[in-house]
Amino acid sequence: MFSKRIVMCGIAASLLSAPAAPVSADIGDGIVGGLVGGAVSGIIVNESAKARERKRATTTRTRTIYRSAPQNTAKRAEVRETQTALNYFGFPAGTPDGVSGRNTRNAVSQYQAHMGYPVTGYITDYERQFLVGSYYRAQSSGAVTAQLIAERGQGTRGLLHAYRDEANGTASGQMASTPAVPAAPAAPAVPVMQEQSTSTMAAFSGTTGEAASGGSTKLALPNLMGSQENTRSLASHCNQVSLLTNSNGGFVTEASIQDPRFALNEQFCLARTYAVAAGEKLASGLRGVSVAEIEEQCNGFAPAMRDLVASVSLKPQAEVLQGARSFILEAGAPPEQLAGTAKICLSVGYRTDNMDVALGSALLLTALGEGAYGELLGHHLNEGFGTTKRPDLALAWYQSSFDALERGAEPVFSPGNPGRSALVQKAAYRLNGVEDGEAVNSVQPASTLPTFNIDN
Repeated sequence: MFSKRIVMCGIAASLLSAPAAPVSADIGDGIVGGLVGGAVSGIIVNESAKARERKRATTTRTRTIYRSAPQNTAKRAEVRETQTALNYFGFPAGTPDGVSGRNTRNAVSQYQAHMGYPVTGYITDYERQFLVGSYYRAQSSGAVTAQLIAERGQGTRGLLHAYRDEANGTASGQMASTPAVPAAPAAPAVPVMQEQSTSTMAAFSGTTGEAASGGSTKLALPNLMGSQENTRSLASHCNQVSLLTNSNGGFVTEASIQDPRFALNEQFCLARTYAVAAGEKLASGLRGVSVAEIEEQCNGFAPAMRDLVASVSLKPQAEVLQGARSFILEAGAPPEQLAGTAKICLSVGYRTDNMDVALGSALLLTALGEGAYGELLGHHLNEGFGTTKRPDLALAWYQSSFDALERGAEPVFSPGNPGRSALVQKAAYRLNGVEDGEAVNSVQPASTLPTFNIDN
């Protein structure tokens, strides 16, 4: 017992004489390492590492949310704006929630059918800008909007046609979505537009008519005795066709053709829509000039092509194409640039309701070997827009487009509809009293198409 007390006193004395801090540290190490053991120590270390990992993940997720939130918010706001406009014009998209679901796609399809656009359910930039712009215009016009609705008699939907008719009948400035196109110094009689270049597009001023008249400039004299048929608005015509298509529940198909002329009119207006869109897409790669300037240059295309356009109503297809090819050779522009220019001017011609520009552009494209555009000449001759009504001459132009597609040419109008060519062919044949499959002898042989060396 006595020896035990001596030992205890010695231990106490040694504890009292040692530094305080090291003792505490030793005790702590003993608790963790000795009493608790390595397992608990490992848990503490692991939990600490997990906490750091959670903090790191939370920080990364927060940064990602902050980085993506503005984009998502902007997109939802854009969709809400579109939904609001669709609802206003009578195309029910449901509650504007910024989510493009089934109701929104159905509303977009109704809007596209109403305006004569390709019905896809997915709105393009051009279609959206026109829709939303029209909505804000209607909202800000007050009594003028109410009066226009009353005059049109189609509710708010009539405003869309009224605004488009107004845009088609005026100079540029209304079409904010049309991209700018560059200009270049005056040289040949035909303008040439080239992507991202300000020196490859010829100006028309002072040169119109030179290529067709051997160097003498022709004045644009008024034609007071011209046929009233040539002054009809294709835009208004297509609006009426669109309304009928909408009320019929959709486009005529090859199996449902009853009125071949109406079926051709539907496809004419559909082709017009695609031509406008294709030209604007080409122009989107060009910079440097206003919409007014490109329209001015394309409008100068009309006097240069006046004689050729007039010949469409008077001469067989072969003679017209021969004249167009001579014009192309005299112009001296590279074929690929001339084709691009013609597609842009075709878009301008249809958008502004200038049939001379549209016909001249379509004629050049067909003469350049893009035979699918011959369909447009057939439509014009069939209905008399910019030409005399000549269904007898129209069939040869239709046939040239059918032949081009059969030879493997890429469809340029509604390329996603493989049955469209058969539909147009069946309607054109029926309208002209030709049995399906019967040969049309007035078609220009493919072997006579010119060959250009575009490497020089």
